[in-house]
Amino acid sequence: MSAASDRPLWERDGADWPHREASRFVAASGLTWHVQEMGEAQAPALLLLHGTGAATHSWRGLMPLLAEKFRVIAPDLPGHGFTDPLPAGRLSLPGMGSAIRDLLGALAIAPDLVVGHSAGAAIGVRLCLDGAVTPRLLVALNGALTPFPGLASVLFPSLARMLFLNPITPKVFSWTADRPAVERLIRGTGSRLDPEGLDFYRRLFRRPGHVAGTLGMMANWDLAGLSRDIPGLQVPTLLVVGSDDRAVSPETAFTLRDRLPDARVELLRNLGHLAHEEAPDRIARVILEAALAPA
Repeated sequence: MSAASDRPLWERDGADWPHREASRFVAASGLTWHVQEMGEAQAPALLLLHGTGAATHSWRGLMPLLAEKFRVIAPDLPGHGFTDPLPAGRLSLPGMGSAIRDLLGALAIAPDLVVGHSAGAAIGVRLCLDGAVTPRLLVALNGALTPFPGLASVLFPSLARMLFLNPITPKVFSWTADRPAVERLIRGTGSRLDPEGLDFYRRLFRRPGHVAGTLGMMANWDLAGLSRDIPGLQVPTLLVVGSDDRAVSPETAFTLRDRLPDARVELLRNLGHLAHEEAPDRIARVILEAALAPA
């Protein structure tokens, strides 16, 4: 586990954080969490779960649009951004879900909607399968809900685990995380972000503790187990897919739709893996139309 000094610091790295006025720190599940909240307190609650390597900055464009109709709650996931990391023994997907459940309990929130991006969608599914939340709609934005195809399903988690166990890896990555390197990484997902968006990722990737949190998340998850359980998902599910996503193949959403009892796919052209950062207005429109449609 990284030293506290290796992690992003709120006073330094969060000085100009998007929607800083919406931030607070909450103790739950043995961690101190960075949480952002927007919208009317009496409105239905909507939980936002970001993906691997990101933080609440990822929702900077989308969150205010959703807050027009919902009370929106967005935490930094454990080990990401300004939230404490989980101990190694709790880094599994169920362990992450359990920590989120404890956070929701501390906030006294039962989300009406759950929206997760990439790995955040996997957490949302796990929460629903385990009965920790019972939303009336689950939205997966380019959800990472199935194992990598073929040999990659074995090699990638093993490689991530090996890198996670090497304490030098996060430091080496952070040393090389300059603007061009981060831009190449983001473009590799099929997305193009503005300079501000790239700078927030660069800022986080420059902190070895954040990198360690990202590697730990990838190294300890069993997506094969989630894939086996997912046909039992009873929550209506909207699978939002960017046609240019290079991180999660858009085709997997259509295959997954046929395995779920109540799911549909919304394909958005010319958007990549970070579609919600590229075009928050389009993503908000899709979510709100689905959420506010007559039953």
